[in-house]
Amino acid sequence: MTPPVILITGALTGIGRATALAYARQGAGIVASGRWPDAGATLVAELKGTGAADAVFVRADVRNEEEVGAMVDHAVEHFGRLDIAVNNAGKGILGPIGEVTPEFYADLFDTNVLGLLLCLKHEFRVMEPQGKGSIVNISSIFGHVGFRSSGGSVYSGSKHAVEGITRSVALEGAAKGIRVNAVAPGPIETEMFERAVGPAAHRARFIGMIPQKRAGTPEEAANLIVFLASDKSPFVTGEIVSIDGGYSAA
Repeated sequence: MTPPVILITGALTGIGRATALAYARQGAGIVASGRWPDAGATLVAELKGTGAADAVFVRADVRNEEEVGAMVDHAVEHFGRLDIAVNNAGKGILGPIGEVTPEFYADLFDTNVLGLLLCLKHEFRVMEPQGKGSIVNISSIFGHVGFRSSGGSVYSGSKHAVEGITRSVALEGAAKGIRVNAVAPGPIETEMFERAVGPAAHRARFIGMIPQKRAGTPEEAANLIVFLASDKSPFVTGEIVSIDGGYSAA
């Protein structure tokens, strides 16, 4: 059986890195993307050592269409096709509404929304002629509920956009053999989460709102992504699947 070919943006840390490693353990071919070549080279060596059929790193900033197009082209040139894409690259910064500036808005939306749209555009460009493909976007619990403390309005807005785009693009792709879903993490033990919650007291208060009373792990998120993208869920498209310890069920 030919190993699947996976493209992962934001692959150098957190959920993206855990997802790359999960696919490596399955023997997949992996295109890992991010903005730091040295870290990319280290990751590629780790992926190959973990069992990946092959792995390459492509430096790309998802806000730049030329770089996104080149990233997707490199995947196809190297592996001959693209089976799965995990659009994980994103940014999480907070600021109260009274301090929002156009620059702050653009910083978040250019990465979380424009970056996603550009990735989808070029992934569709190669998946449509193939007649099949599976895409998983990374949202957040704050893509379908409001941010409960001050400072999350712009971030939450960007992730609401991710979920609307996911559902709409899934409808575009359904008859073309392309599935598009999203995973919406709650608190996951990543550097981004640590930066967002800040002091230990804030972290404890946030975790206290999670019914399971803990944060998730990047590996748990990766396992969900791998399942949702796989042939084990062929009739699932346009869905937003939360992984949040019950937070958004309340």
